[in-house]
Amino acid sequence: MLRTRLTNDFQQGSVLPLSSAVLCGRTTMSTSTPSTANGNDSRQFKGDRSPCGPSRVLHVRKVPIEVSEAELISLGVPFGRVTNLLMLKGKNQAFIEMASEEAAITMVNYYTTATPHVRNQPVYIQYSNHRELKTDNLPNQGRAQAALQAVNAVHSGNMALGGSASGSDGALMPGQSPVLRIIVENLFYPVSLEVLHQIFSKFGTVLKIITFTKNNQFQALLQYADAMNAHHAKVTLDGQNIYNACCTLRVEFSKLTSLNVKYNNDKSRDFTRLDLPSGDGQPTMDPAMSAAFGAPGIISSPYAGAAGFCPTIGFSQAGLSMHTMAGMGPLVSGRMTLHGMAPTAVHSVLLVSNLNPDSISPHELFILFGVYGDVHRVKILFNKKENALIQMADATQAQLAMSHLNGQRLHGKVIRVTISKHQTVQLPREGQEDQGLTKDFSGSPLHRFKKPGSKNFQNIFPPSATLHLSNIPPSVTEDVLKDLFSGPGYTVKAFKFFQKDRKMALIQLGSVEEAIQALIDLHNHDLGENHHLRVSFSKSTI
Repeated sequence: MLRTRLTNDFQQGSVLPLSSAVLCGRTTMSTSTPSTANGNDSRQFKGDRSPCGPSRVLHVRKVPIEVSEAELISLGVPFGRVTNLLMLKGKNQAFIEMASEEAAITMVNYYTTATPHVRNQPVYIQYSNHRELKTDNLPNQGRAQAALQAVNAVHSGNMALGGSASGSDGALMPGQSPVLRIIVENLFYPVSLEVLHQIFSKFGTVLKIITFTKNNQFQALLQYADAMNAHHAKVTLDGQNIYNACCTLRVEFSKLTSLNVKYNNDKSRDFTRLDLPSGDGQPTMDPAMSAAFGAPGIISSPYAGAAGFCPTIGFSQAGLSMHTMAGMGPLVSGRMTLHGMAPTAVHSVLLVSNLNPDSISPHELFILFGVYGDVHRVKILFNKKENALIQMADATQAQLAMSHLNGQRLHGKVIRVTISKHQTVQLPREGQEDQGLTKDFSGSPLHRFKKPGSKNFQNIFPPSATLHLSNIPPSVTEDVLKDLFSGPGYTVKAFKFFQKDRKMALIQLGSVEEAIQALIDLHNHDLGENHHLRVSFSKSTI
């Protein structure tokens, strides 16, 4: 049996790569320094160690010093039962042991593409060289074990509530499934894969989605990391409307226990395998879209941030949101709330701050925010011109614009977007000095979403360096469009017409900031022949 210091097993902030380890088998590690502060150093940590591929013991680094055991455990709960935890606070690291290697593999695959955050700081998860954690003789493990028992008690209780049960290894018992079959009735507005993901991820980590049409009905199969999450989603969402008086969800358990997704495109997606091809010439999800799905507040851990481990439907997030009680109305018009608390008021007015007062105009804000909804009014504040109020058509569009544009760079400054306390943007009274800082765009012909069922609802993506161009007349060539975008000083890195439809093209610029400004400048540009250029952010790259 080899004895070595724990500090030799990994460097500060990282672990030794699997390829650098030369030992397979049992290893005991110890230090001569007593443990302090819940495992600053592990005096006698034992583990079955192997460098031979995935392990159910995961290594977490860059852990904030003030993090609790419960917060770390919450990282693993969506993927299966967490069976042990070792925190090394002095090293800002931890080990999480999952009930099965399969759960650990799913967890690592998922967090590789969607970096988890704890206490607003990114943490990094990878396989360790150990097959199991042996912490029985370690001091200061009481809190970790208490937290594990609390999680397992809540987990078991919720499974029992749903008529479900799990075996001792965390595997699903026969007859239970984490896969839901979803039918959308009264499909007045288009419902995309992204909309389903955002709604259903309120109840747990969504791993895979497949959409299809059967019997003239839009349907989907959706797989959660855990059957408990599927149960909560079914109980809460069955019979609810996505939009007012339409797009009714019918949710039931599928006979399938797992989905096999071959392609990542608009019809199917495996969120644990973003390397999959698109198939049929459809574009894959680009890194910006991947980041959006992995951002905090969109993909949720059932226990994350919930003191005392509140049920999964017990916390509020940005994006599409919903009440949690029966008869809750349209899913996109309310907010998910903590049990016992009044719903948070949602307004359609946004406050935009840290603007460049020397460059910004109401028209620019109208065009940019109009990518995510119909802008009715814009007011740049007279005495604080780095701030503006933007009134969207409804609260859902305001939330969407905020989630995509907050933190983006515009005219060299990182803008901040929040929900305003104001319910409307007031127009200036007659004779009141305004200097053109307030504009009413409610009747603008440039609104993208005024037509019910518009395809624009299905083409809403985060800002990226690649722009989607449409409404291009036949006489306009690639060189003409390249010159149009390079003329103002933008760097054109790539260009491509769509093979099947030369009315559309993709153009890649030097940066996301350039693309944002180019969209503002050139959307609705007159190309001649009664064609005005349509510009939006692309979900794919060239």
